[in-house]
Amino acid sequence: MTETPRRTALDALHRELGATMTDFAGWDMPLRYGSEREEHVAVRTRAGLFDLSHMGEITVTGPQAAALLDYALVGNIGSVATGRARYTMICREDGGILDDLIVYRLADTEYMVVANASNAQTVLDALTERAAGFDAEVRDDRDAYALLAVQGPESPGILKSLTDADLDGLKYYAGLPGTVAGVPALIARTGYTGEDGFELFVAPGDAEKLWKALTEAGADAGLVPCGLSCRDTLRLEAGMPLYGHELTTSTTPFDAGLGRVVKFEKEGDFVGRAALQAAAERAEAQPPRKLVGLIAEGRRVPRAGFAVVAGGEVVGEVTSGAPSPTLGKPIAIAYVDAAHAAPGTAGVGVDIRGSHEPYEVVALPFYKRQR
Repeated sequence: MTETPRRTALDALHRELGATMTDFAGWDMPLRYGSEREEHVAVRTRAGLFDLSHMGEITVTGPQAAALLDYALVGNIGSVATGRARYTMICREDGGILDDLIVYRLADTEYMVVANASNAQTVLDALTERAAGFDAEVRDDRDAYALLAVQGPESPGILKSLTDADLDGLKYYAGLPGTVAGVPALIARTGYTGEDGFELFVAPGDAEKLWKALTEAGADAGLVPCGLSCRDTLRLEAGMPLYGHELTTSTTPFDAGLGRVVKFEKEGDFVGRAALQAAAERAEAQPPRKLVGLIAEGRRVPRAGFAVVAGGEVVGEVTSGAPSPTLGKPIAIAYVDAAHAAPGTAGVGVDIRGSHEPYEVVALPFYKRQR
């Protein structure tokens, strides 16, 4: 029997707005409200408002919370200052990626780990298991939060009209407690769009009030509600990996070109250290494949799983692909053999239903905002 998808605190509001809903990682989520291209362009040029309440919040507290996270994750979490955040990963003993995460240090001995919706239970279980022997508590706080995101160049101005918090002093990958439209929130300068923006962690009961206040405050700035569809094309243009596509249990951070998140210099052991050290050495010697960008010369759109070809041979596989509203062409992220990974490599194409469509190999990201 299929389980009924969970609904966020904003579900009724999404339906009032005419959102097209979809089952995503066990949640009923807005895919789009109208044109996904218009939503995408709004975030790039003005601002977009997202419901991200499907993400998984896990709180880790106690005298040895930092030591636990340093052991459980690949990053140096103990070095994160209070009020700051860090992108990191949780891996298996063999180096395979279980999930990519953002960890916020809320207080001296309190952290919030934010996992992808599809992996939240896996991450919770792994952290709970790895907590054995540490003076720390792992708590499932997924029901304690709703998460709203305001993304785009107009987002700072919109938020400033609703809060007294020092947004000018809030750096990228930092968070501070405050109130937004009278709603208590953790205000984080983070996002998954390639634009400046904020993620607001609030109590579910406050979510609708905050959404409406943000909508009203952003009306003159051109803010629009945005669904998961444009969030995917935004992160694709920004070259940001998506779990289940660029990141899997079959890939290590070094396979994905994200070896920088693995901190071998931190004290003590951590899960996957030996396997990741070997992966780092392999990547330095001769990586078997690399993650690259592909830009279409034609109009046909590549999709995940399509073969990358060169000289009549399969040399890689597309992990994500979509039309790019910003570039005006189809784009893709793909793992390809190292011999065909250099930007400008000639003769590379994608097999789209038996036709080898020509693509240009480029370095990621496709899009980078002007700061």
